[in-house]
Amino acid sequence: MNMPNERLKWLMLYAAVALIACGQTLAANPPDADQKGPVFLKEPTNRIDFSNSTGAEIECKSSGNPMPEIIWIRSDGTAVGDVPGLRQISSDGKLVFPPFRAEDYRQEVHAQVYACLARNQFGSIISRDVNVRAVVNQFYEAEIMTEYVIRGNAAVLKCSIPSFVADFVRVESWIDDEGNVLSFSDNYDGKYLVLPSGELHIREVGPEDGYKSYQCRTKHRLTGETRLSATKGRLVITEPVGSVSPQLSGNGNQEHITLTRVPKMGSVTLMCPAQAYPVPFFRWYKFIEGTTRKQAVVLNDRVKQVSGTLIIKDAVVEDSGKYLCVVNNSVGGESVETVLTVTAPLSAKIDPPTQTVDFGRPAVFTCQYTGNPIKTVSWMKDGKAIGHSEPVLRIESVKKEDKGMYQCFVRNDQESAEASAELKLGGRFDPPVIRQAFQEETMEPGPSVFLKCVAGGNPTPEISWELDGKKIANNDRYQVGQYVTVNGDVVSYLNITSVHANDGGLYKCIAKSKVGVAEHSAKLNVYGLPYIRQMEKKAIVAGETLIVTCPVAGYPIDSIVWERDNRALPINRKQKVFPNGTLIIENVERNSDQATYTCVAKNQEGYSARGSLEVQVMVLPRIIPFAFEEGPAQVGQYLTLHCSVPGGDLPLNIDWTLDGQPISEDLGITTARVGRRGSVLTIEAVEAPHAGNFTCHARNLAGHQQFTTPLNVYVPPRWILEPTDKAFAQGSDAKVECKADGFPKPQVTWKKAVGDTPGEYKDLKKSDNIRVEEGTLHVDNIQKTNEGYYLCEAINGIGSGLSAVIMISVQAPPEFTEKLRNQTARRGEPAVLQCEAKGEKPIGILWNMNNMRLDPKNDNRYTIREEILSTGVMSSLSIKRTERSDSALFTCVATNAFGSDDASINMIVQEVPEMPYALKVLDKSGRSVQLSWAQPYDGNSPLDRYIIEFKRSRASWTEIDRVIVPGHTTEAQVQKLSPATTYNIRIVAENAIGTSQSSEAVTIITAEEAPSGKPQNIKVEPVNQTTMRVTWKPPPRTEWNGEILGYYVGYKLSNTNSSYVFETINFITEEGKEHNLELQNLRVYTQYSVVIQAFNKIGAGPLSEEEKQFTAEGTPSQPPSDTACTTLTSQTIRVGWVSPPLESANGVIKTYKVVYAPSDEWYDETKRHYKKTASSDTVLHGLKKYTNYTMQVLATTAGGDGVRSVPIHCQTEPDVPEAPTDVKALVMGNAAILVSWRPPAQPNGIITQYTVYSKAEGAETETKTQKVPHYQMSFEATELEKNKPYEFWVTASTTIGEGQQSKSIVAMPSDQVPAKIASFDDTFTATFKEDAKMPCLAVGAPQPEITWKIKGVEFSANDRMRLLPDGSLLIKSVNRQDAGDYSCHAENSIAKDSITHKLIVLAPPQSPHVTLSATTTDALTVKLKPHEGDTAPLHGYTLHYKPEFGEWETSEVSVDSQKHNIESLLCGSRYQVYATGFNNIGAGEASDILNTRTKGQKPKLPEKPRFIEVSSNSVSLHFKAWKDGGCPMSHFVVESKKRDQIEWNQISNNVKPDNNYVVLDLEPATWYNLRITAHNSAGFTVAEYDFATLTVTGGTIAPLDDGTGQGNVHTRIRLPAWMPEWLDLNFMVPLIATVVVVAVGICVVCVALSRRRADDMRGGQKDVYYDVVYNQTMGPGATLDKRRPDLRDELGYIAPPNRKLPPVPGSNYNTCDRIKRGRGGLRSNHSTWDPRRPNLYEELKAPPVPMHGNHYGHAHGTAECHYRHPGMEDEICPYATFHLLGFREEMDPTKAMNFQTFPHQNGHAGPVPGHAGTMLPPGHPGHVHSRSGSQSMPRANRYQRKNSQGGQSSIYTPAPEYDDPANCAEEDQYRRYTRVNSQGGSLYSGPGPEYDDPANCAPEEDQYGSQYGGPYGQPYDHYGSRGSMGRRSIGSARNPGNGSPEPPPPPPRNHDMSNSSFNDSKESNEISEAECDRDHGPRGNYGAVKRSPQPKDQRTTEEMRKLIERNETGPKQLQLQQANGAGFTAYDTMAV
Repeated sequence: MNMPNERLKWLMLYAAVALIACGQTLAANPPDADQKGPVFLKEPTNRIDFSNSTGAEIECKSSGNPMPEIIWIRSDGTAVGDVPGLRQISSDGKLVFPPFRAEDYRQEVHAQVYACLARNQFGSIISRDVNVRAVVNQFYEAEIMTEYVIRGNAAVLKCSIPSFVADFVRVESWIDDEGNVLSFSDNYDGKYLVLPSGELHIREVGPEDGYKSYQCRTKHRLTGETRLSATKGRLVITEPVGSVSPQLSGNGNQEHITLTRVPKMGSVTLMCPAQAYPVPFFRWYKFIEGTTRKQAVVLNDRVKQVSGTLIIKDAVVEDSGKYLCVVNNSVGGESVETVLTVTAPLSAKIDPPTQTVDFGRPAVFTCQYTGNPIKTVSWMKDGKAIGHSEPVLRIESVKKEDKGMYQCFVRNDQESAEASAELKLGGRFDPPVIRQAFQEETMEPGPSVFLKCVAGGNPTPEISWELDGKKIANNDRYQVGQYVTVNGDVVSYLNITSVHANDGGLYKCIAKSKVGVAEHSAKLNVYGLPYIRQMEKKAIVAGETLIVTCPVAGYPIDSIVWERDNRALPINRKQKVFPNGTLIIENVERNSDQATYTCVAKNQEGYSARGSLEVQVMVLPRIIPFAFEEGPAQVGQYLTLHCSVPGGDLPLNIDWTLDGQPISEDLGITTARVGRRGSVLTIEAVEAPHAGNFTCHARNLAGHQQFTTPLNVYVPPRWILEPTDKAFAQGSDAKVECKADGFPKPQVTWKKAVGDTPGEYKDLKKSDNIRVEEGTLHVDNIQKTNEGYYLCEAINGIGSGLSAVIMISVQAPPEFTEKLRNQTARRGEPAVLQCEAKGEKPIGILWNMNNMRLDPKNDNRYTIREEILSTGVMSSLSIKRTERSDSALFTCVATNAFGSDDASINMIVQEVPEMPYALKVLDKSGRSVQLSWAQPYDGNSPLDRYIIEFKRSRASWTEIDRVIVPGHTTEAQVQKLSPATTYNIRIVAENAIGTSQSSEAVTIITAEEAPSGKPQNIKVEPVNQTTMRVTWKPPPRTEWNGEILGYYVGYKLSNTNSSYVFETINFITEEGKEHNLELQNLRVYTQYSVVIQAFNKIGAGPLSEEEKQFTAEGTPSQPPSDTACTTLTSQTIRVGWVSPPLESANGVIKTYKVVYAPSDEWYDETKRHYKKTASSDTVLHGLKKYTNYTMQVLATTAGGDGVRSVPIHCQTEPDVPEAPTDVKALVMGNAAILVSWRPPAQPNGIITQYTVYSKAEGAETETKTQKVPHYQMSFEATELEKNKPYEFWVTASTTIGEGQQSKSIVAMPSDQVPAKIASFDDTFTATFKEDAKMPCLAVGAPQPEITWKIKGVEFSANDRMRLLPDGSLLIKSVNRQDAGDYSCHAENSIAKDSITHKLIVLAPPQSPHVTLSATTTDALTVKLKPHEGDTAPLHGYTLHYKPEFGEWETSEVSVDSQKHNIESLLCGSRYQVYATGFNNIGAGEASDILNTRTKGQKPKLPEKPRFIEVSSNSVSLHFKAWKDGGCPMSHFVVESKKRDQIEWNQISNNVKPDNNYVVLDLEPATWYNLRITAHNSAGFTVAEYDFATLTVTGGTIAPLDDGTGQGNVHTRIRLPAWMPEWLDLNFMVPLIATVVVVAVGICVVCVALSRRRADDMRGGQKDVYYDVVYNQTMGPGATLDKRRPDLRDELGYIAPPNRKLPPVPGSNYNTCDRIKRGRGGLRSNHSTWDPRRPNLYEELKAPPVPMHGNHYGHAHGTAECHYRHPGMEDEICPYATFHLLGFREEMDPTKAMNFQTFPHQNGHAGPVPGHAGTMLPPGHPGHVHSRSGSQSMPRANRYQRKNSQGGQSSIYTPAPEYDDPANCAEEDQYRRYTRVNSQGGSLYSGPGPEYDDPANCAPEEDQYGSQYGGPYGQPYDHYGSRGSMGRRSIGSARNPGNGSPEPPPPPPRNHDMSNSSFNDSKESNEISEAECDRDHGPRGNYGAVKRSPQPKDQRTTEEMRKLIERNETGPKQLQLQQANGAGFTAYDTMAV
């Protein structure tokens, strides 16, 4: 039943064997060529440290074909799997360690050595070791221990880091207790040094170091965390007691050896921790490797010694070794050894990386490795160790199993490295393969059996047969045969004749060749009884494993067992028995396993067979390790070795070898056998050949064992190959060998002798062609320079070493160092040509001339000589005298045994050159001139140079300057000339022979340049606080570079980055005279820097050095701050303050001034007291008691008093009052007396009561007292005795006490009571518009009559004044006129009495005086003075000001301010200013209006050539040529048209000022007009130019003739020749028009005079008039604000409907088309009919404005249209100037005529003084006529006359405005005639010509589009829409998209403050026809009267006459402008 199971087992065993064989067969097939084993692409690093918070990924990549599989393994080779959460292998082969918690740390995962294995079918490779270490973030603290140091020694503080983090934490820095950070540094000389290893080194500690403490800061390299040490380390400084020998800290007296490792290129610290006193010396030594000799360490930049510490930076492997520190002082010494290992990263490489080797051939792999240290080298094949540890792996005969991947591993304790290589089998390799084999067979005994095996392979294998492991040999029953088939297969067969049962067993056929083995086995089962074949004795070595199979035959077999001593096996753990009969015994031992074993086979029937096997166990010899004495042996030393073999079977054979060779007795080594198990080797005297590996071999029958020990012998160097003298051919590669042997291995070096003889040698410099490799000197491409003596030296530290001196000679062919050279000689002089040939002698030299042999015999001029030199031969060819024919090529040819060479000499016979010619001037400037000339004949010698000689024209040629020019050029520049100077220039050529003659001289004059010199003797001196005077002299005359025109004087604030402000000063031609300039309007006490530069017509010269100067000290601009007062007593107050800021002092504060006064007297300047002090507080004494004081503090400098502080107030303490001022005792009857008194002058507090004392005179009666309330000033004493005198006196009391008694007065009661007044004379102060009461208390019997006189006039009651019953006088609503004396008279029949009171009225202030002090471009400075008639103290001013087109603004000004600045104003703009004062009563009257303007003018015209640049089809405009007039330019408007066209084309309306602009698309050879409008904030200027474009070829065309030959813009109308000249329309039309208009004007004047209004509203009630005035919103002269957004079309040129003439820019239409009449009240100055409005009559309300003189009325020359009755609107305005319409186009502006209406007298009785009725022609003496019309002049003062009754109580706030020429507003109801100021000779008080607004009164609808859309819209199209059309480009609110065409805006007036000529040029542009009341004279270039903006600028008749006579009026200016304009006319005109 068990038979099938048994058979199944056997079948499975055979199948497994077959599969293994098959697999081996497949593996032997050669791979494809492109297939390869694995190679690492990215190998993991040796060490992976990571934090548990971050985790890590380790990447491993490899390549191969097929792609290798990546497997991670441990160091023991087992595979690594995933550990959830801790370790996982990603799909791409990475080993991943995720972050983990500290408690999840597992050492077998996180502290493990891993490796990466890559494998494919061709092999496996393993990476280097990967040491993975996970670091759990643990808390750690660094500590610093206290160090004990002897004073004067160096201390080292160590930062102790716990060991569990020491690998990851390093010291960053040290910090001392003062917070100083001590970091790593290269400064080794300081007190502190942080060593590379982290310790703090402190040198030369002293007692002070014991007080400091230190902390270290560490950083964790994985987490980046830094922390300070937990403890602070400190030093304990011990004072030495006596001398102390050096003591090492730490190890006591043990041997001090420290092991130190440092990575390559790191820094290492070698410590020598010794202390001693006196302070010891430290010396460091390094041992020579392998010896006990040492040499001192050489200190350099890399190796430093600090105290006893040795620091090596950038360590290299050669620094490795043993170091010795020796410490000595006068007491003793000590030493410390340190072994330093400099580690270098390990790397390995196998050469070759891949090799293919045929079967049986050798294969060699060489492992090349680097790094330090190298501890082991090992090899692996396919990931398994092969036990080889040498760098070279040699496989003598490659077999099939040798193919695969080989790896070389190098390791040390820290890291490892690997390299891999692949061994492939060659193409002829074809291992055996079993192609066909027999199968298992079961049969009956008897028949024959035929077993067949077919195998193939290359080479052809042989087949053998085995039965149960025993080879079958041929016999009578077994026959083996084989043959080879045609395809190379081998067929083998086994024939068994008549098989028996005992033939059964396991048959195996084995195919074997030298490239491999293949086998096949199968069982042959023969039915029969069990049978066991005989087993031979089995010998096995102890320790091995015994494997034996029982050879059983018979079939079937039920069981096979093994027995020993009749005991069935196994009987112990080492034995294993298998069912198939196999016995295995592991680790066999003789004692337990040597025996006879029996195999028993049974079948089921119980039959059995037995077979015995004898097992013999043999024991290998065992050798006890032995060694020579430690260290190398010295020569001659006796040595012995004992080899003992205590273990192993006898007999033993023991012998010795040295380096693998048997030891012969010739070596001096003897061996002797010691017993059966030992041998002794003896060396009587060690010699060098004895060095090597001694091996003891022990052999017996079991095998062979050996043990080896090395013997090192110190052997001095000895030559293996001693160098000898060598000779080398030049240019060959030389090689000289020098090899020496010895122990240690000698170091072979080469040196070269210094000089030509041996003796002194120097090291060979490393170079490209010299190198030493393993003692052999290589010189590549050897040259003569390498020739010399060389020294080869071999040194190993034993003995003195070897050295050999050799001579290396270089065999060189002749050589000329110079192959070709030029040699020159002067003609006719001797010459010598030399050739020096270097090389091996003898050398022969021949000469050729022009390649022909030169024979001196043929020409006696030539001689040849030779000279033998040490280096070669010198040959000389001498020529007695040179001739021109000697200019030839001479060649010398040198020859020796090694070759030949030649050299050539180009002989040149030379002469001097000829002179240069054709000297010309190419270009010149101020300082240089460019010259050219023709090159002359050079005399057969290259021209070395040209010498340009030049001089000033007046100098001689002996005083010349030279310029050297290279000879190869024919152009040069002569520099460093002086501008504007005449020079003579000539040139000379020069070669090596000499110089030529001079060329002809040329004369040039250099151009002018800007001055190069600085002005001299600059002095800056302060004149006053705001002015400095600058004086200077011109630069040196030589530095003018032309004629100086003037100077620019620049100044700025010092120490600022602002730019200089420059002023221009003309040059003074007087010789030696100083220039000077006063700089004004400077800041007070401010340092200014002043520079000056001269300029000429070319430009400005250099700036002078800064001269700095302070302006004079001013007054402090800020008051002292923090003023405070403290009351001390009733008469003293302390005042304190803080000085003002330094920057506001404006000087040096010398003292402080305290201004104080009682508060009620504060505003009275005369009552103020002043106290000066230098300190910051003071005490005020002598003050009034119980008085409120007001105080101010000011600082004083040399410039005066500064700004006062804000007033502060303090009250003195109360005191007892003074005595009542006066006392009266008046008899009231026979028993009563009335006592009255005046209060004390100084009550010194609040009076609480009065005490009246009375006493009967002459009697001893007591004094009576009577208390009286404080408000009662009289007391009636009653019950007195008649006719008895009584004495009375009075005292006052305060809360402090009773005061002094008054004077005593005596009275006696009587029956007669005369009239007496009890009241006293007094002064009463009343406030304006309040009631006043003056007392007059009288007594008397009979009752007295009381009367009053006011200012001496009897009083009569009226509405305001009446007498009260008590006699007092009551005045209601006091006014200014009420002030004065009031006397009260009391009279009865007995007597009369009187008193006089004085009434003072406190009224608002009267109008103050306002004067202009200074102006700038953006500020005005005004001075304010109070009115002289003010009674009440003034408290301050309110300053009102407005721009020409703006709103009124106000500014408060203190009463103390001398000046006030109005800032942030518009540049070049007109302003009105007035002021009002205020006191405690209220605000007063307004001052006269001040008309002024800020500095700055409209743009100024440039010269046409500088502005316009014309080409054929364009014109370039250079806008920088325009001058801005002081106000920055905003933009330009450019328009153009052809000459014959009427309409202008706008090119651009916004051209920026700094750019150039090109007008394109013009036609060539065509006349054009160009109109430019330049804008700045002061206005605009219009210039019109005419120009002609060039022709296409660039030519010009003929100018146009306008009849005058001037080519002006305006063309005259041509007349026929027969008409006289005076009939020209340009003349006749204005003449006729003037006559007509004058006639009409006379009529109008007459009518107007007849209609004057009889009444004058000013005569009415004043209050009504005041109301009228105060309710006005605009004053006369008011102008609509053009910046209002509702006035969209500011400056349109609007013609009335009955006119068809389009407005032409450049002219003015001014017609009084409609004049509106007034319906009462004040009438506005201008009223213009506007045809575009439904309501034709709209006027502006225009109230009067105050003016000087307190008269009602306009200023002089007001041209208004006033009418009494309706219907007179069409009258011409009197006294107005007009321009007739229709003729403007034909008029020449220079011939324009004006006409005027006669003046309207405005109700005056006669002509106004200083007034001319009609306009006088220029040049005629006469008065200048002026007007206020559109000039915005202020009206006269509001008040017609002064109120005789006192002031007015209202507060007056005027709102003066400008007149607008075209404000079409509501009817002005308040217009009136006014009186004219006749108090002065000036034309008007506040004159200031203002801007005429052309016409702009429109509703908000589109004015042009609706009513003037047809013919009137077209002319304006070319103006385009403009964003800002106001007077100034400052943001006029406009709607640019309303479609209204707009012309360029006319500018505001821009008067030059300093110009007093008539001509106010270029002021307005084009003015509407609809303008009434225009200027009286033409403006622009037509001689208009210019009105000065300030009163002081007004000219008297005489002044004007003088100006006219001096020709300084308009026509002169006009002529100048026309002359400068060069044919263009500036359209900048006014009404004509």
